[in-house]
Amino acid sequence: MFKFYIALWVGKISSLIFRILAKVSSRKGTNLPGQIALNICPDFLGKVGKPEKIIAVTGTNGKTTTANFVSNILEDNGKKVINNRAGSNIASGIATALMSGVGIGNKSKGDVAVLEVDERSAPRVFPYVHPDYFVITNLLRDTTNREPHPHFVFDLFDKSLPDTTLMVLNGDDILASRLKKNNKRLYYGIEHLEGDRETSFNIINDMKVCPECHSPLEYSRVRYNHIGKVKCPNCGLASPNADFNITSIDYDKRVFTLKQGDKEAVYPLISASSFHLYDELAAISVLRAYGLSDEQVAKSFAELKVLESRYREDVIGGIKVVAHMAKGQTAPACSVVFDHVRSLEGKKEIVLAIEDAHKNIHSSENMAFLYDTDFEFLNNDDIEKIIVVGVRAQDICVRLLLAGIPIERIAVCPKEDDILDVIELRKGLDIYILYEVYQIVIYDKIKAEITRAVEGKTDEN
Repeated sequence: MFKFYIALWVGKISSLIFRILAKVSSRKGTNLPGQIALNICPDFLGKVGKPEKIIAVTGTNGKTTTANFVSNILEDNGKKVINNRAGSNIASGIATALMSGVGIGNKSKGDVAVLEVDERSAPRVFPYVHPDYFVITNLLRDTTNREPHPHFVFDLFDKSLPDTTLMVLNGDDILASRLKKNNKRLYYGIEHLEGDRETSFNIINDMKVCPECHSPLEYSRVRYNHIGKVKCPNCGLASPNADFNITSIDYDKRVFTLKQGDKEAVYPLISASSFHLYDELAAISVLRAYGLSDEQVAKSFAELKVLESRYREDVIGGIKVVAHMAKGQTAPACSVVFDHVRSLEGKKEIVLAIEDAHKNIHSSENMAFLYDTDFEFLNNDDIEKIIVVGVRAQDICVRLLLAGIPIERIAVCPKEDDILDVIELRKGLDIYILYEVYQIVIYDKIKAEITRAVEGKTDEN
């Protein structure tokens, strides 16, 4: 244990130093204390003190939003929560979070830990950190550079998770719902939504054949990619019945009805996007399993919003401006956002900033994801113009043309500073800024430019 305590104390000192540096510079270093601790003591994660309960959250898309929902609501209900929302979701980030939750004597100060876990980190985390609850939002095709295939990620989780963990699974994801088949499990799902199809309509569907007998699967309802209701006509494999099931949604009142057994409860609808709806449902399911009541969870959700880094909406001079994250390099995430935006009423102008602009020496941009993404969804008469921003603007423009979008509806703008030269500002034409995860700053820049332009017009009048 001597090596462990050296790692703990050095890690805590370094954490203090990095917090001081963060106040005087833009450098955060949020996972570095954990990395230092792991370098000194490789099994640090196994020895560091932990709260009585641990909730692990993961998935291709939605894990950050879901984990933050869970943390916020537990805190709102008086729980002392340890989480890694301020750091990274890899092993070193989790080590940093758990380190921050213990005193110098290694006793945990929290009631519960809510840990977002990166898919590739599972083999390095779960041998040491045994979650009581494991929540997975979905298993979809991810960034080509990182994840060869969702079935590969499935195997990582299936082999590394403890047999004692309660699985909280998306019952509408035929792949994710099969994880740890011998563990205790709860499923969540959503009944029919307007816009559901009877056949897969995306370019990508990674679950076309049965994982048990390899026969073609039959879908009775498709929400996106392989998310929906499915069965195998040969061996009988089918989507499980949901323990937590959304049975109806009132978009006008912004509420939905959730059924658990014979009991129904009404919850506030955080977002009309199906992605965020599943995130909210996943959070509700694990919070109910943890022991909070419907009344407690619904009350707390009524005071929450989707993270501003994921979705923002403003009205500037009578013009609605919406920012919606469309996770770059991840085709299903972009496709779902495209599908959602085209379904909204009204005339639209879209700004696409979906290239990987992360300034990182280890970042490698693979533009192949463009050809897995359903840009065809943007070929819609309500979308009057698509403005492509960034150094990869020409690549994305080619993909838009291949999707059948007329060239007169496309504007290429490599520098966002020049966007006022191509954007049209008029009431009744909503502006949607769809941005990659590291490009949230682009919204503030464009919003500032629009504000100056609109205010200038107002002054002239």
